[in-house]
Amino acid sequence: MAPTFSIAHVTPYPWEAEEDGLNAHVRRVAGQLSERGHRVLVLAPSRSQERVRASRRELRGARDEPQRLLAGTDRGEPRVIAVGEVLDFAGGGRRRPPALPIDVARTIEELLGSVELDFVHVHEPFAPSTSTAALRHSRALNVGSFHSSAERLLSTVLARRFVEGLFGRLDARTASLAATAELMAGHFPGDYRLLADDEHAAAALEELYGELAARRHPRGGDPALRRALAGRPLIEVDLHMHTDHSSDCATPVEVLLASAREEGLGAIAVTDHNEISGALEAREKAAAFGVKVIVGEEVKTAAQGEVIGLFIEEKIPRGLSLAETVAEIRRQGGLVYVPHPFDRMHSVPDYEHLLPILPEIDALEVFNPRVAISSFNDEAARFAAKYRIVAGAGSDSHVAQGLGSVRIRMHDFDGPAEFLQSLSDADILTRPSSLLYVQALKFLQTRATPRSARRASKARRLKRLRRTPGSGSRS
Repeated sequence: MAPTFSIAHVTPYPWEAEEDGLNAHVRRVAGQLSERGHRVLVLAPSRSQERVRASRRELRGARDEPQRLLAGTDRGEPRVIAVGEVLDFAGGGRRRPPALPIDVARTIEELLGSVELDFVHVHEPFAPSTSTAALRHSRALNVGSFHSSAERLLSTVLARRFVEGLFGRLDARTASLAATAELMAGHFPGDYRLLADDEHAAAALEELYGELAARRHPRGGDPALRRALAGRPLIEVDLHMHTDHSSDCATPVEVLLASAREEGLGAIAVTDHNEISGALEAREKAAAFGVKVIVGEEVKTAAQGEVIGLFIEEKIPRGLSLAETVAEIRRQGGLVYVPHPFDRMHSVPDYEHLLPILPEIDALEVFNPRVAISSFNDEAARFAAKYRIVAGAGSDSHVAQGLGSVRIRMHDFDGPAEFLQSLSDADILTRPSSLLYVQALKFLQTRATPRSARRASKARRLKRLRRTPGSGSRS
C-alpha cells in the first residue's frame, strides 16, 4: 500500500473567496487527497467571525490531544480551520491577500507547533500572508505552489531578502503554468515542477509527497540496542568544544578535562578546528579525570561551511568539498555531525549544501549557545525534525567558562553505534549564559594576548591545576 500522510494545505485568501480560482483548487485537491486516505487540514483566514470562533473552540478543545484535529479527515472531508479574521478594503487594482493580523500568526504557530504533520503545503507564499506565517513556523516538509504569473513588486524587489529566506525552507516548488515557473525562476532560482491546477493535481502531488518523504531518515533506530542501553546510567555530555590546539582557543587540554569534571560532564567531544591532536591528547588523559572523550574534528570545507567528524582517528585536511569531507569521515568509521548549520553570520552549510548529503548526516546540532540569533538554532531544530535527523547540541566552548552551557542527558555508551542510538533518545538541557561574556573571554585569551603571554598563562594554569588535590594529573 502507498503511504498515507498528514498534510496541511494553506491558502492566503479568505476561505469564502475564490480569487483566481486558488481556493477552489485548494478545496478540490484537499478533498481528493482526503478521499485517497490522507489526513488533511486546510488552514485559511476567514471573513466570518463565527467561523473563526468555531475554529478556535476546536483548537482549544484539542489542546491536550492535538492529533484529534486530524481525526476523520481521511474520508473525503478535510477539516477547514479558520486561523483568523481578515477585513477586505475596497480599492483599485488587483486584489491581494489582506495584511496578516497578529492573531493569525499566533494561531498558526501554536497549531503547527503541536500537530504532527508530514507536509505543510503553502500556496502563493508571498509576505505578508497566512502562507508565509505557516512556512515560518512549519516543522514539516514544505511544498510551495505558485499559481499566478503576475509580477509581484513587493516580494521580488522590496522584500526580496526576506522572501528568499522563506523560500529556502521549501523542499519542493510547483508551478501551475510554464509562464509562472519562468517568472519565479527568474526572481528566485530553483526547480519548479509543472503541476497544472486540474483534476490530476492530487495524484501528481501524492507522487511528489512520496518522493520527499523518502528523503527522511527512518524512525526509531535499533530497538534491540535501545533496550540494551536502557539499563545504562544516565550521563551528561557536551558535543562541541575546543582546546588550545585550535588557533582561536587558549584552553589547555588538562584545564578542559578538569573543567568538564567540575561541570559534572560524563563525556565530551573535543572538536578542534582542522586538528585532531588536542582530542587525541584529551583521550589519553581522560581516565585520570573520570571523563570519557570522543575524538572529533571540526573541518572547514572548501566553500560549504564546517562539518564535524566524531569517533575518528586521523586528521582530515581542510579545503575538501563537503561531500569529500563526509566520505573521509565515513572511511574512518566516524559519525557525521553538522554544527550550527544555519548560522548565517558565519560560513556554514545551508539548505543547498545539506540536501545532497541528507542520507550521510548522522546528527545535527540544533542548539549552540554561541549562535547570536536564536532563530538560526530554531531553523536547525526544524530541519532536524522534518528529516528525522538525530538532534545534538554542544557549548562550542572556546573558553573553559563556557563548557557545559548546553548539555545532553543520555545513557552511557561505548562506540559510535551505541552513541547514536543513545543520542536519539536523549534530552537537551540548556542554561542561561552570556554570549558577550564568553566571547570577550575568548578575545582576551587569544587575539588580545601576545603569543609569549599566552604561553606563560598556559604554564601558570597548568601549574595551579597540578597543585590541586585530586586534579588527575600524573606529573
